[in-house]
Amino acid sequence: MARNDMTATERRDVAQEAGRAEPNERDRVFVQPAVDILEDAQGITLYADLPGVNLEGLDVRVEGDTLFLSGTSNLALPQGAQPVYAEQRSLAFRRRFSLSGDLDASAIDANLANGVLRVRIPKTPAAQPRRIEVRPG
Repeated sequence: MARNDMTATERRDVAQEAGRAEPNERDRVFVQPAVDILEDAQGITLYADLPGVNLEGLDVRVEGDTLFLSGTSNLALPQGAQPVYAEQRSLAFRRRFSLSGDLDASAIDANLANGVLRVRIPKTPAAQPRRIEVRPG
């Protein structure tokens, strides 16, 4: 089920991406995955819910200052099984994030487990808190 609460900018971005997509992808409906973002002193951690997506169906990339997440769920039926009723066979997820200059895009780490994508983006050394030594005198 597609979300209808997209901003005008998000709708424009999705339309632009659809224009660049392969012809068979242009008619697909993309779902924005639910995402939690946590920040600590060393960086941010992003958790995206991608049910049914495996490593082969996942694409995580950075272009400039933008992080792109996309994936397709693989809800294959067991061999020889025919569905009596199926609401969906697969979902296509897509989401993008603008990264601030305080984040080190070259050191991003990502892993996928149990349908949850975890992306860790460290802060640059200059953006991390540091203790200043105060000397007497």
